[in-house]
Amino acid sequence: MKAKHVFFIILGVILLDQALKFYIKLNYYAGEEHAVLGSWFNLHFVENEGMAWGWKFGGGFGKIALTLFRLVAVVWGTFLLKDFIRKKYHRGFIVCAALIYAGALGNLIDSLFYGLIFDNSNQFSQNIARLFPPGGGYAGLFHGKVVDMLYFPIIRNAHFPSWVPFWGGEEFEFFRPVFNIADASISLGVILILIFQNRFFKKEQLMKKATLEQGSL
Repeated sequence: MKAKHVFFIILGVILLDQALKFYIKLNYYAGEEHAVLGSWFNLHFVENEGMAWGWKFGGGFGKIALTLFRLVAVVWGTFLLKDFIRKKYHRGFIVCAALIYAGALGNLIDSLFYGLIFDNSNQFSQNIARLFPPGGGYAGLFHGKVVDMLYFPIIRNAHFPSWVPFWGGEEFEFFRPVFNIADASISLGVILILIFQNRFFKKEQLMKKATLEQGSL
């Protein structure tokens, strides 16, 4: 697989991810929700300071640490992708690696720059953020919040059966997390690698076997 094909995959994911994030940030106030398809697919604007799918990690220090980790992962991933292409790994595996890389880069952009270029979105005043506000952004470099908006509450207002340990009788919703295109890209890449790992790495295993057989002659 050629490097330019990988570049276009990454660029496509980044453009879609950032375009939707900009649209939401500049048209929705925090907490605003609108139905897209019935009641099971909504655009619901939330911001988080943590990891993918809204998971949090250790306050202000954790936010900086997480952003730095994302930055290191993206830099390391750049060299890793080049190595995969150079060694001619399975095309499907390279596509999955590109999806994971693009997702990590998409959320890194939020963490690095959104605090600088947007003002705050407040759920209580229901204000809509502005791009490059006169008074500056809501936070400094490395402190931007990740914008999430994709919400699929397919099952709502349900409850766990009373016999279920720990959660018996509690409210149940599927699918609860609000996420973005970058999160979906990461998850899709990981899931496909897990499903097709035997196919992806079959060629490499055969090459190693041939090398060992030649070495034993």
